Amino acid sequence: MPPSTPRNGGPHVPANARVLAIVLAFFVMGFVDAVGTLVGFARQQFGISGGVAGLLPFFGFIAFALVSVPAGVLAARRGSRIVMLLGLGIVLLGQLLPSISLTHYSTLVFAIFFIGVGMPLLQVARNPIMRDVSAPERYARNLTFAQFIKSLGSIAGPYATTALVAIGLAWSRIFPMFAAVTLAALLSTLALRADERGRAERPASLPGSLALLKDPMVAACVTGIFLYVGAEVGLNSWLATLLSTTHGMDLGSEATRLGPGLFFVCLAVGRLAGSLILGFMRPRDFLLLTTLVSLAGVLAILSGSRTAAAPGVAICGLGFANVWPLIFSIVVERRPERAGELSGLMCTAILGGAAVPPLMGVIGDRAGTRWSFLVPLACVIYLVLLALVTRGGRVSRSIEV
Repeated sequence: MPPSTPRNGGPHVPANARVLAIVLAFFVMGFVDAVGTLVGFARQQFGISGGVAGLLPFFGFIAFALVSVPAGVLAARRGSRIVMLLGLGIVLLGQLLPSISLTHYSTLVFAIFFIGVGMPLLQVARNPIMRDVSAPERYARNLTFAQFIKSLGSIAGPYATTALVAIGLAWSRIFPMFAAVTLAALLSTLALRADERGRAERPASLPGSLALLKDPMVAACVTGIFLYVGAEVGLNSWLATLLSTTHGMDLGSEATRLGPGLFFVCLAVGRLAGSLILGFMRPRDFLLLTTLVSLAGVLAILSGSRTAAAPGVAICGLGFANVWPLIFSIVVERRPERAGELSGLMCTAILGGAAVPPLMGVIGDRAGTRWSFLVPLACVIYLVLLALVTRGGRVSRSIEV
């Protein structure tokens, strides 16, 4: 059957247009990373403590623990397109709340929670539906390109926010901008008809996923994902505040551009470079290299030197870029017959993004923002140790994007 011919009826949508609809949804997925960018602005506008401001990422990422496995079950039973539509609709609702009015911090918290609920739905649906709308020989290329587009969505958060502030608008006007893109993704997905091929697969279940933690290596890698996501979201949440309070940079411009902005640019560059490096370097060796690079970046940020701050942020972005797919490949290589359940378990471990930023906020309130970065430092040290342990085993070159 040609890729552009839908099996389940509906309007004819050319193959390239169908891929474009999914790519647009990938761009929307990058918006969840803007949550960390907003921590400093929310703290400044509402006059709240660091611990309370750190609840923004908590409510954004706690949903991954609550929704990921049920979303996988729903996708297996009803199809990825339905899950993607549901996710986009919930994300749009979350973006509309602060677009209408943002006079109370509670409104922002509710908005971020709705966005967080929608994101794991998109996460679960993205890879299967991209396979369904792509010609077989184009699937890997389309998926890699879509992951890069997701990075652009992440970059859009800090740079669009500082651009709005620069022209005299409130930082919160970022929400209607995001809502417009999400609405476009929702409408294009409504017009999408995909030949879904994955419904017959055994759906993931929470008991089955949790049972896999009895394998020590699986447990170690899931812990690694928990700490990796926590460290990444923690950096994203507090880099701008660190550069502002420690080095005197303006939060609405330089601190945000050289903090989360630069971090996400280097994440995107690192992901493109990683796909090339893995052509000649074994994943287990690359995992050790990339975690050591991450460690060097965090130490540079912690040094307290203004000169080392921006290079440290860039080094962190390059180091963090490929940790997730490398650890994921280790787990799937160990238990390939349980890939679906492992995927749900790994998505649940994204809960780390909810745990680390509030902890950093509490430490920052008591000891100063700079010392709160000891938390991501501890996370990265664990990742280095995990990389050293996994080098002794056989790891596949096949990396899940």
